[in-house]
Amino acid sequence: MKKLRQAGILVAAVLVLAGVVCIQYYNQKLQRYEGQFFGSFDTVTTVTGYAKSQKDFSEKLGLLEEKLAHYHQLFDIYHTYDGVNNIKTINDAAGKQAVKVDGEILDLLRLGKDMYARTEGKVHIAYGSVLSLWHDCREEGLRSQEQARIPTEEELAKRAVHTDMDDLVIDEEAATVFLRDGEMSLDVGSIGKGYAVQKVAEYAREIGMEHTLISVGGNVCAVGGKADGTPWVVGVENPRPDNGEPYIATVEIDSGCIVTSGDYQRYYEVEGERYCHIIDPDTNMPPQYFSSVSVRTKDSGVADAFSTALFNMEYEAGLALVENMEDMEAMWVGKDGQIRYSGGFNNDEEK
Repeated sequence: MKKLRQAGILVAAVLVLAGVVCIQYYNQKLQRYEGQFFGSFDTVTTVTGYAKSQKDFSEKLGLLEEKLAHYHQLFDIYHTYDGVNNIKTINDAAGKQAVKVDGEILDLLRLGKDMYARTEGKVHIAYGSVLSLWHDCREEGLRSQEQARIPTEEELAKRAVHTDMDDLVIDEEAATVFLRDGEMSLDVGSIGKGYAVQKVAEYAREIGMEHTLISVGGNVCAVGGKADGTPWVVGVENPRPDNGEPYIATVEIDSGCIVTSGDYQRYYEVEGERYCHIIDPDTNMPPQYFSSVSVRTKDSGVADAFSTALFNMEYEAGLALVENMEDMEAMWVGKDGQIRYSGGFNNDEEK
């Protein structure tokens, strides 16, 4: 019996050693590559991953670019595309007729309704009439500082009347979307990019990119860890880089995502005051609580929504919301530079 036990131990050791050798061989066959492309969601996309050759990586990078462009077209509110019924198509038909759409638009809008309920209206995809007014003022202000202005309370109140979520009618069986109010419009900016990044990450795994980091603007999603088994290290941007380092924190992820919303990329100034693109549906104004909010969780679409919601909420209310969510952590950067974390945002960071 003793000899049998010794033989069993020897066999187990050989199997473990063989497994280690296989992993080392596998890793030696893969090289790390990085690629970028621009266009989708008006930002730079960076993909870092492992492949057997530059050709293999480039081919798969091209597939990811095509997939992300597909979602960009579906969720676009400014442009139309041949053969595509997108969010703009729905908006153009508001008050007139239902629009037959791709199943992924239905999926996105279901997510939007869910996030609206779970964030008590702080994420509002039927808020396009108000957001478009702010967008037009921001574009005008960026073109000419002398002409920069913020919308009046009267203008905002008039637009806000046309933001009733109940007027967004989804017919699952017919695969159609109808806006009952002819003056309302959808804007999926709070969830669209995050949803797209999540789908692209899932697609990356399908095509064999099992060790990949995808960064689309402030949305970062990991498909597994690095090829050597260690996690990816992701930097969180400093919203005021002129006051210090380009990154204010780092996090380790080997799956899941981190998404940041902030006032430092899309904004304009009126009489020395900064007005960002994120608007609080409760006030019709950009919130002034934070410079940025970052959310870690498993799903990029959910993280995108909650980073927007938390940006629109005071810290105490946001922290309570996060603590009631499973597998979600957040980091808040105040206007004064103070950084606060939920309990498990990054165990390597000092709380």
